[in-house]
Amino acid sequence: MEQLPKDETIALRNKYIGKPCQLFFGQDPIKIVRAKGQYMYDEKDEAYLDCINNVAHVGHCHSKVVEAGYEQMKLLSTNNRFLHDNIVICAKRLVETMPEKLNTCFFVNSGSEANDLAIRLSQIHTGNKDIITLEGAYHGHLTSMIDISHYKFSLPGGIGQKDHVHVASSPCTYRGKYNTLNHKLEDICDLYTEEVREICENIVNKKGTGVCAYISESMLCCGGQIIPPPNYFKKVYAHVRAHGGLCIADEVQVGFGRVGTHWWAFQLQDVVPDIVTIGKPMGNGHPVAAVITTADIAESFRKTGVSYFNTYGGNPVSCAIANAVLDVIKEEDLMGNAIEVGNYLFQECLKLKNRHSSIGDVRGVGLFLGLDIVKNREKRTADPEAASFIVAQMKEKRILLSVDGSKNNVIKMKPPMVFSKANVDEVVSMLDRILEQLEQTSPLSRDTDKIPNGVERKV
Repeated sequence: MEQLPKDETIALRNKYIGKPCQLFFGQDPIKIVRAKGQYMYDEKDEAYLDCINNVAHVGHCHSKVVEAGYEQMKLLSTNNRFLHDNIVICAKRLVETMPEKLNTCFFVNSGSEANDLAIRLSQIHTGNKDIITLEGAYHGHLTSMIDISHYKFSLPGGIGQKDHVHVASSPCTYRGKYNTLNHKLEDICDLYTEEVREICENIVNKKGTGVCAYISESMLCCGGQIIPPPNYFKKVYAHVRAHGGLCIADEVQVGFGRVGTHWWAFQLQDVVPDIVTIGKPMGNGHPVAAVITTADIAESFRKTGVSYFNTYGGNPVSCAIANAVLDVIKEEDLMGNAIEVGNYLFQECLKLKNRHSSIGDVRGVGLFLGLDIVKNREKRTADPEAASFIVAQMKEKRILLSVDGSKNNVIKMKPPMVFSKANVDEVVSMLDRILEQLEQTSPLSRDTDKIPNGVERKV
Protein backbone atom coordinates (compact mmCIF):
# COMPACT_ATOMS: atom_id res chain seq x y z
CA MET A 1 0.00 0.00 0.00
CA GLU A 2 1.29 3.46 -0.90
CA GLN A 3 2.42 5.50 2.11
CA LEU A 4 0.39 8.56 3.04
CA PRO A 5 2.16 11.85 3.75
CA LYS A 6 2.83 12.21 7.48
CA ASP A 7 0.51 15.19 7.90
CA GLU A 8 -2.32 13.24 6.26
CA THR A 9 -1.73 10.28 8.59
CA ILE A 10 -1.92 12.64 11.57
CA ALA A 11 -5.11 14.23 10.25
CA LEU A 12 -6.77 10.84 9.74
CA ARG A 13 -5.69 9.68 13.19
CA ASN A 14 -7.11 12.81 14.78
CA LYS A 15 -10.37 12.26 12.93
CA TYR A 16 -10.91 8.53 13.40
CA ILE A 17 -8.84 7.28 16.35
CA GLY A 18 -10.03 7.79 19.92
CA LYS A 19 -8.36 10.78 21.54
CA PRO A 20 -7.28 8.83 24.67
CA CYS A 21 -5.12 6.55 22.46
CA GLN A 22 -1.62 7.73 23.26
CA LEU A 23 1.31 8.16 20.88
CA PHE A 24 4.98 8.25 21.75
CA PHE A 25 6.20 11.85 21.48
CA GLY A 26 2.61 13.02 21.09
CA GLN A 27 3.44 16.65 20.29
CA ASP A 28 5.80 15.60 17.51
CA PRO A 29 5.12 11.92 16.77
CA ILE A 30 7.42 9.78 14.67
CA LYS A 31 5.91 7.94 11.74
CA ILE A 32 7.63 4.56 11.63
CA VAL A 33 7.26 2.62 8.39
CA ARG A 34 9.74 -0.23 8.83
CA ALA A 35 12.15 -1.72 11.35
CA LYS A 36 15.00 -4.20 11.58
CA GLY A 37 16.94 -5.43 14.57
CA GLN A 38 17.29 -2.57 17.06
CA TYR A 39 16.50 0.14 14.52
CA MET A 40 13.25 1.74 13.38
CA TYR A 41 12.91 3.83 10.22
CA ASP A 42 10.62 6.76 9.53
CA GLU A 43 8.97 7.81 6.26
CA LYS A 44 12.20 9.61 5.28
CA ASP A 45 14.16 6.40 5.89
CA GLU A 46 15.98 7.93 8.83
CA ALA A 47 17.07 5.36 11.41
CA TYR A 48 16.12 5.60 15.08
CA LEU A 49 17.94 3.49 17.67
CA ASP A 50 15.22 1.75 19.68
CA CYS A 51 16.09 1.61 23.37
CA ILE A 52 12.56 1.04 24.68
CA ASN A 53 10.83 -1.61 22.59
CA ASN A 54 10.72 -4.70 24.76
CA VAL A 55 8.03 -6.09 22.43
CA ALA A 56 10.47 -6.72 19.57
CA HIS A 57 12.40 -8.96 21.92
CA VAL A 58 14.72 -10.71 19.46
CA GLY A 59 14.91 -7.67 17.19
CA HIS A 60 12.36 -6.08 14.90
CA CYS A 61 11.22 -8.25 11.99
CA HIS A 62 13.61 -11.09 12.74
CA SER A 63 13.74 -13.21 9.59
CA LYS A 64 13.25 -16.55 11.38
CA VAL A 65 10.24 -15.28 13.32
CA VAL A 66 8.66 -13.71 10.23
CA GLU A 67 9.24 -16.86 8.20
CA ALA A 68 7.70 -19.09 10.90
CA GLY A 69 4.52 -17.01 10.91
CA TYR A 70 4.38 -16.85 7.11
CA GLU A 71 4.87 -20.59 6.60
CA GLN A 72 2.24 -21.51 9.21
CA MET A 73 -0.23 -18.94 7.89
CA LYS A 74 0.01 -20.57 4.46
CA LEU A 75 -1.00 -23.90 5.97
CA LEU A 76 -3.53 -23.15 8.70
CA SER A 77 -4.74 -20.27 10.84
CA THR A 78 -7.60 -21.29 13.13
CA ASN A 79 -8.62 -21.31 16.78
CA ASN A 80 -7.14 -23.49 19.50
CA ARG A 81 -10.08 -25.85 19.87
CA PHE A 82 -8.65 -27.94 17.04
CA LEU A 83 -5.85 -30.30 17.97
CA HIS A 84 -2.51 -29.03 16.68
CA ASP A 85 1.18 -29.68 17.39
CA ASN A 86 2.31 -26.06 17.73
CA ILE A 87 0.41 -25.30 20.94
CA VAL A 88 1.55 -28.41 22.81
CA ILE A 89 5.16 -27.99 21.68
CA CYS A 90 5.12 -24.36 22.78
CA ALA A 91 3.57 -25.26 26.15
CA LYS A 92 6.19 -27.96 26.72
CA ARG A 93 9.04 -25.60 25.92
CA LEU A 94 7.71 -22.86 28.20
CA VAL A 95 7.21 -25.28 31.09
CA GLU A 96 10.78 -26.51 30.68
CA THR A 97 12.04 -23.01 31.51
CA MET A 98 10.01 -22.89 34.74
CA PRO A 99 10.37 -24.40 38.22
CA GLU A 100 9.00 -27.96 38.34
CA LYS A 101 5.63 -27.26 39.92
CA LEU A 102 4.69 -24.71 37.25
CA ASN A 103 3.62 -27.25 34.68
CA THR A 104 0.27 -26.19 33.18
CA CYS A 105 -0.33 -23.58 30.44
CA PHE A 106 -3.26 -21.46 29.32
CA PHE A 107 -2.77 -19.46 26.12
CA VAL A 108 -4.21 -15.98 25.60
CA ASN A 109 -3.62 -12.98 23.31
CA SER A 110 -2.03 -10.35 25.54
CA GLY A 111 -0.44 -9.64 28.89
CA SER A 112 -3.65 -7.96 30.01
CA GLU A 113 -5.60 -11.15 29.28
CA ALA A 114 -2.94 -13.22 31.01
CA ASN A 115 -3.17 -11.17 34.20
CA ASP A 116 -6.97 -11.19 34.05
CA LEU A 117 -6.96 -14.99 33.83
CA ALA A 118 -4.41 -15.19 36.66
CA ILE A 119 -6.76 -13.27 38.95
CA ARG A 120 -9.68 -15.46 37.87
CA LEU A 121 -7.69 -18.62 38.64
CA SER A 122 -6.75 -17.19 42.05
CA GLN A 123 -10.34 -16.37 42.93
CA ILE A 124 -11.53 -19.82 41.96
CA HIS A 125 -8.73 -21.67 43.76
CA THR A 126 -8.81 -19.68 47.02
CA GLY A 127 -12.47 -18.67 47.17
CA ASN A 128 -11.26 -15.22 48.20
CA LYS A 129 -11.48 -11.86 46.47
CA ASP A 130 -8.99 -9.43 48.03
CA ILE A 131 -5.95 -8.56 45.91
CA ILE A 132 -2.68 -7.04 47.08
CA THR A 133 -0.93 -4.94 44.47
CA LEU A 134 1.93 -2.46 44.54
CA GLU A 135 2.19 1.30 44.46
CA GLY A 136 2.89 2.37 40.87
CA ALA A 137 1.92 -1.03 39.46
CA TYR A 138 0.49 -1.52 35.98
CA HIS A 139 -0.89 -4.90 34.91
CA GLY A 140 -2.97 -4.18 31.81
CA HIS A 141 -5.82 -2.27 30.21
CA LEU A 142 -8.80 -4.56 30.91
CA THR A 143 -11.32 -3.30 33.46
CA SER A 144 -10.21 -5.97 35.94
CA MET A 145 -6.60 -4.89 35.47
CA ILE A 146 -7.25 -1.16 35.85
CA ASP A 147 -8.82 -2.09 39.20
CA ILE A 148 -5.46 -3.43 40.43
CA SER A 149 -3.14 -1.01 38.59
CA HIS A 150 -2.30 1.80 40.98
CA TYR A 151 -0.46 3.47 38.08
CA LYS A 152 -3.87 4.01 36.44
CA PHE A 153 -6.63 4.01 39.07
CA SER A 154 -4.84 6.59 41.24
CA LEU A 155 -4.75 9.25 38.49
CA PRO A 156 -6.96 12.35 38.98
CA GLY A 157 -9.39 11.00 36.38
CA GLY A 158 -9.01 7.39 37.50
CA ILE A 159 -11.62 5.11 39.03
CA GLY A 160 -10.07 5.17 42.50
CA GLN A 161 -9.24 2.23 44.73
CA LYS A 162 -11.82 -0.53 45.02
CA ASP A 163 -12.64 -2.11 48.36
CA HIS A 164 -11.11 -5.47 47.43
CA VAL A 165 -7.80 -3.91 46.31
CA HIS A 166 -4.98 -3.23 48.77
CA VAL A 167 -1.86 -1.26 47.83
CA ALA A 168 1.53 -2.03 49.36
CA SER A 169 4.42 0.40 49.06
CA SER A 170 6.70 0.04 46.08
CA PRO A 171 9.86 -1.77 47.29
CA CYS A 172 12.23 0.90 46.00
CA THR A 173 15.37 1.31 48.08
CA TYR A 174 16.26 4.65 46.45
CA ARG A 175 13.03 6.65 46.31
CA GLY A 176 10.45 4.53 48.11
CA LYS A 177 8.78 4.95 51.49
CA TYR A 178 11.71 3.12 53.07
CA ASN A 179 14.95 4.16 51.39
CA THR A 180 18.66 4.33 52.04
CA LEU A 181 18.49 8.01 52.99
CA ASN A 182 16.53 7.16 56.11
CA HIS A 183 17.13 3.47 56.76
CA LYS A 184 19.88 0.89 56.72
CA LEU A 185 19.83 -1.19 53.55
CA GLU A 186 19.66 -4.42 55.54
CA ASP A 187 16.46 -3.21 57.28
CA ILE A 188 14.56 -2.03 54.21
CA CYS A 189 13.39 -5.44 53.00
CA ASP A 190 11.79 -6.24 56.38
CA LEU A 191 10.07 -2.84 56.50
CA TYR A 192 8.46 -3.37 53.12
CA THR A 193 7.50 -6.98 53.72
CA GLU A 194 6.10 -6.24 57.16
CA GLU A 195 3.71 -3.83 55.47
CA VAL A 196 2.43 -6.69 53.27
CA ARG A 197 2.01 -8.89 56.34
CA GLU A 198 -0.08 -6.19 58.02
CA ILE A 199 -2.28 -5.88 54.94
CA CYS A 200 -2.83 -9.65 54.98
CA GLU A 201 -3.78 -9.59 58.67
CA ASN A 202 -6.15 -6.67 58.16
CA ILE A 203 -7.94 -8.54 55.38
CA VAL A 204 -8.44 -11.57 57.62
CA ASN A 205 -9.43 -9.57 60.70
CA LYS A 206 -11.76 -7.07 59.05
CA LYS A 207 -13.36 -9.23 56.40
CA GLY A 208 -13.21 -12.66 57.96
CA THR A 209 -11.75 -14.09 54.76
CA GLY A 210 -8.28 -14.82 53.43
CA VAL A 211 -6.18 -13.18 50.75
CA CYS A 212 -6.94 -14.03 47.14
CA ALA A 213 -3.61 -13.07 45.56
CA TYR A 214 -0.56 -10.87 45.66
CA ILE A 215 0.49 -9.70 42.20
CA SER A 216 3.70 -7.93 41.25
CA GLU A 217 6.00 -7.54 38.30
CA SER A 218 9.24 -9.30 39.14
CA MET A 219 10.93 -5.96 38.40
CA LEU A 220 8.71 -2.89 38.36
CA CYS A 221 8.62 -1.13 34.99
CA CYS A 222 6.04 1.67 35.04
CA GLY A 223 6.83 2.13 38.71
CA GLY A 224 10.31 3.36 37.77
CA GLN A 225 12.58 0.45 36.76
CA ILE A 226 12.69 -0.83 40.33
CA ILE A 227 14.67 -3.87 41.46
CA PRO A 228 13.16 -5.17 44.74
CA PRO A 229 15.69 -5.74 47.55
CA PRO A 230 17.06 -9.27 48.05
CA ASN A 231 14.64 -11.69 49.75
CA TYR A 232 11.71 -9.33 49.26
CA PHE A 233 9.59 -11.80 47.31
CA LYS A 234 10.60 -14.73 49.48
CA LYS A 235 9.26 -12.98 52.59
CA VAL A 236 6.20 -11.52 50.87
CA TYR A 237 5.22 -14.88 49.39
CA ALA A 238 5.46 -16.48 52.84
CA HIS A 239 3.13 -13.85 54.36
CA VAL A 240 0.61 -14.11 51.54
CA ARG A 241 0.51 -17.90 51.58
CA ALA A 242 0.15 -17.94 55.36
CA HIS A 243 -3.06 -15.96 54.87
CA GLY A 244 -4.52 -18.18 52.17
CA GLY A 245 -3.39 -16.29 49.08
CA LEU A 246 -1.61 -17.12 45.85
CA CYS A 247 1.46 -15.34 44.49
CA ILE A 248 1.43 -14.08 40.90
CA ALA A 249 4.63 -13.06 39.09
CA ASP A 250 3.95 -10.70 36.21
CA GLU A 251 6.74 -11.33 33.68
CA VAL A 252 4.97 -9.64 30.77
CA GLN A 253 7.64 -6.96 30.39
CA VAL A 254 10.70 -8.49 32.04
CA GLY A 255 10.68 -12.16 31.07
CA PHE A 256 12.20 -14.32 28.33
CA GLY A 257 15.81 -13.89 29.40
CA ARG A 258 15.95 -10.10 29.63
CA VAL A 259 17.81 -10.34 32.95
CA GLY A 260 20.41 -12.54 31.25
CA THR A 261 21.22 -14.97 34.04
CA HIS A 262 17.74 -16.52 34.09
CA TRP A 263 14.75 -17.00 31.82
CA TRP A 264 12.49 -15.22 34.30
CA ALA A 265 13.16 -12.27 36.58
CA PHE A 266 11.46 -13.89 39.60
CA GLN A 267 14.29 -16.46 39.55
CA LEU A 268 16.68 -13.70 40.65
CA GLN A 269 15.08 -13.96 44.10
CA ASP A 270 14.96 -17.76 44.30
CA VAL A 271 11.18 -17.96 44.62
CA VAL A 272 8.51 -20.07 42.94
CA PRO A 273 5.26 -18.22 42.24
CA ASP A 274 1.93 -20.00 42.06
CA ILE A 275 1.11 -18.33 38.74
CA VAL A 276 3.35 -16.69 36.13
CA THR A 277 2.01 -14.42 33.40
CA ILE A 278 3.96 -13.82 30.19
CA GLY A 279 3.29 -11.78 27.07
CA LYS A 280 4.87 -9.00 24.95
CA PRO A 281 8.26 -10.60 24.05
CA MET A 282 6.66 -14.00 23.45
CA GLY A 283 5.54 -13.12 19.93
CA ASN A 284 8.13 -10.47 19.06
CA GLY A 285 5.29 -8.13 18.12
CA HIS A 286 2.66 -10.77 17.36
CA PRO A 287 -0.22 -10.93 19.90
CA VAL A 288 0.39 -14.04 21.96
CA ALA A 289 0.69 -14.55 25.72
CA ALA A 290 0.25 -17.24 28.35
CA VAL A 291 -0.44 -18.12 31.96
CA ILE A 292 1.63 -20.85 33.55
CA THR A 293 0.48 -22.34 36.83
CA THR A 294 0.30 -25.53 38.87
CA ALA A 295 -1.77 -28.62 38.13
CA ASP A 296 -3.69 -28.08 41.40
CA ILE A 297 -4.76 -24.56 40.49
CA ALA A 298 -5.76 -25.67 37.00
CA GLU A 299 -7.75 -28.55 38.55
CA SER A 300 -9.71 -26.10 40.71
CA PHE A 301 -10.76 -24.34 37.52
CA ARG A 302 -11.74 -27.65 35.88
CA LYS A 303 -13.94 -28.58 38.82
CA THR A 304 -16.12 -25.51 38.28
CA GLY A 305 -17.42 -27.17 35.11
CA VAL A 306 -16.86 -23.92 33.21
CA SER A 307 -14.53 -24.58 30.29
CA TYR A 308 -11.99 -22.01 29.15
CA PHE A 309 -12.16 -20.92 25.54
CA ASN A 310 -10.02 -18.22 23.95
CA THR A 311 -10.61 -18.03 20.20
CA TYR A 312 -7.14 -16.98 19.14
CA GLY A 313 -5.07 -17.70 22.24
CA GLY A 314 -2.56 -20.37 21.24
CA ASN A 315 -3.63 -20.60 17.60
CA PRO A 316 -1.18 -22.37 15.24
CA VAL A 317 0.28 -19.16 13.81
CA SER A 318 0.83 -17.53 17.21
CA CYS A 319 2.50 -20.65 18.59
CA ALA A 320 4.68 -21.07 15.49
CA ILE A 321 5.93 -17.53 16.07
CA ALA A 322 6.42 -18.07 19.81
CA ASN A 323 8.40 -21.25 19.11
CA ALA A 324 10.59 -19.31 16.66
CA VAL A 325 11.24 -16.66 19.32
CA LEU A 326 12.36 -19.37 21.75
CA ASP A 327 14.62 -20.78 19.02
CA VAL A 328 16.25 -17.42 18.33
CA ILE A 329 16.88 -16.68 22.02
CA LYS A 330 18.84 -19.94 22.28
CA GLU A 331 20.51 -20.02 18.86
CA GLU A 332 21.79 -16.45 19.09
CA ASP A 333 22.60 -16.67 22.82
CA LEU A 334 20.58 -13.54 23.51
CA MET A 335 20.62 -14.22 27.24
CA GLY A 336 24.41 -14.18 27.08
CA ASN A 337 24.18 -10.94 25.15
CA ALA A 338 21.90 -9.50 27.82
CA ILE A 339 24.54 -10.26 30.45
CA GLU A 340 27.50 -8.91 28.48
CA VAL A 341 25.87 -5.83 26.95
CA GLY A 342 23.69 -5.21 30.00
CA ASN A 343 26.70 -5.18 32.32
CA TYR A 344 28.51 -2.86 29.93
CA LEU A 345 25.50 -0.53 29.77
CA PHE A 346 25.26 -0.47 33.56
CA GLN A 347 28.95 0.32 34.03
CA GLU A 348 28.92 3.04 31.39
CA CYS A 349 25.87 4.61 33.02
CA LEU A 350 27.62 4.55 36.38
CA LYS A 351 30.44 6.53 34.73
CA LEU A 352 27.80 8.96 33.48
CA LYS A 353 26.51 9.30 37.02
CA ASN A 354 30.00 10.11 38.25
CA ARG A 355 30.23 12.91 35.67
CA HIS A 356 26.72 14.32 36.02
CA SER A 357 24.94 15.30 39.21
CA SER A 358 21.59 15.12 37.38
CA ILE A 359 21.73 11.33 37.66
CA GLY A 360 20.77 10.34 41.17
CA ASP A 361 20.64 6.59 40.70
CA VAL A 362 21.43 3.91 38.14
CA ARG A 363 19.59 0.64 38.62
CA GLY A 364 19.07 -2.38 36.46
CA VAL A 365 19.71 -6.00 35.60
CA GLY A 366 20.60 -7.29 32.15
CA LEU A 367 18.94 -5.23 29.42
CA PHE A 368 16.64 -3.50 31.90
CA LEU A 369 17.92 -0.20 33.23
CA GLY A 370 16.70 3.08 34.71
CA LEU A 371 18.32 6.45 35.27
CA ASP A 372 16.74 8.42 38.13
CA ILE A 373 17.04 12.10 37.16
CA VAL A 374 17.27 14.55 40.08
CA LYS A 375 17.56 18.24 40.87
CA ASN A 376 19.49 17.56 44.04
CA ARG A 377 21.40 14.32 44.51
CA GLU A 378 21.74 14.66 48.28
CA LYS A 379 18.01 15.17 48.78
CA ARG A 380 17.07 12.95 45.82
CA THR A 381 14.65 15.59 44.56
CA ALA A 382 13.05 14.28 41.38
CA ASP A 383 13.42 16.34 38.19
CA PRO A 384 10.68 15.26 35.77
CA GLU A 385 11.18 18.34 33.55
CA ALA A 386 14.84 17.48 33.01
CA ALA A 387 14.01 13.82 32.33
CA SER A 388 11.44 14.79 29.70
CA PHE A 389 13.88 17.28 28.19
CA ILE A 390 16.59 14.62 27.91
CA VAL A 391 14.22 12.19 26.20
CA ALA A 392 13.06 14.87 23.77
CA GLN A 393 16.63 15.81 22.88
CA MET A 394 17.64 12.17 22.44
CA LYS A 395 14.70 11.75 20.08
CA GLU A 396 15.98 14.71 18.03
CA LYS A 397 19.24 12.78 17.72
CA ARG A 398 17.22 9.72 16.66
CA ILE A 399 17.67 7.71 19.86
CA LEU A 400 14.40 6.60 21.46
CA LEU A 401 14.03 6.58 25.25
CA SER A 402 11.02 7.04 27.53
CA VAL A 403 10.19 8.36 30.99
CA ASP A 404 8.23 6.73 33.80
CA GLY A 405 8.13 6.29 37.56
CA SER A 406 5.99 7.80 40.31
CA LYS A 407 7.64 11.19 39.76
CA ASN A 408 7.95 10.85 35.96
CA ASN A 409 11.68 11.30 36.30
CA VAL A 410 13.10 7.85 35.48
CA ILE A 411 14.55 7.32 32.02
CA LYS A 412 13.84 3.75 30.97
CA MET A 413 15.90 1.45 28.76
CA LYS A 414 14.46 -1.91 27.70
CA PRO A 415 15.89 -2.38 24.19
CA PRO A 416 15.58 -5.40 21.91
CA MET A 417 17.85 -8.21 23.07
CA VAL A 418 20.12 -7.74 20.04
CA PHE A 419 21.36 -4.44 21.47
CA SER A 420 25.14 -4.15 21.13
CA LYS A 421 28.04 -2.49 22.90
CA ALA A 422 28.31 -0.10 19.95
CA ASN A 423 24.69 0.87 20.61
CA VAL A 424 25.57 1.46 24.26
CA ASP A 425 28.45 3.72 23.24
CA GLU A 426 26.16 5.75 21.00
CA VAL A 427 23.49 6.17 23.68
CA VAL A 428 25.91 7.01 26.48
CA SER A 429 27.92 9.42 24.32
CA MET A 430 24.81 11.35 23.39
CA LEU A 431 23.47 11.31 26.96
CA ASP A 432 26.82 12.66 28.11
CA ARG A 433 26.59 15.61 25.71
CA ILE A 434 22.98 16.40 26.54
CA LEU A 435 23.51 16.13 30.30
CA GLU A 436 26.53 18.41 30.07
CA GLN A 437 24.52 21.04 28.26
CA LEU A 438 21.54 20.53 30.55
CA GLU A 439 23.60 21.17 33.66
CA GLN A 440 25.03 24.38 32.18
CA THR A 441 21.64 25.94 31.44
CA SER A 442 18.64 26.95 33.50
CA PRO A 443 15.31 25.17 32.87
CA LEU A 444 13.90 28.25 31.15
CA SER A 445 16.74 28.44 28.64
CA ARG A 446 16.76 24.79 27.63
CA ASP A 447 16.34 24.62 23.87
CA THR A 448 16.90 22.06 21.18
CA ASP A 449 19.28 24.43 19.40
CA LYS A 450 21.68 24.38 22.34
CA ILE A 451 22.24 20.65 22.28
CA PRO A 452 25.43 19.58 20.47
CA ASN A 453 25.16 17.72 17.19
CA GLY A 454 24.88 13.97 17.46
CA VAL A 455 27.65 11.49 17.04
CA GLU A 456 27.93 9.89 13.63
CA ARG A 457 25.33 7.19 13.21
CA LYS A 458 26.49 3.76 12.11
CA VAL A 459 23.54 1.62 11.09
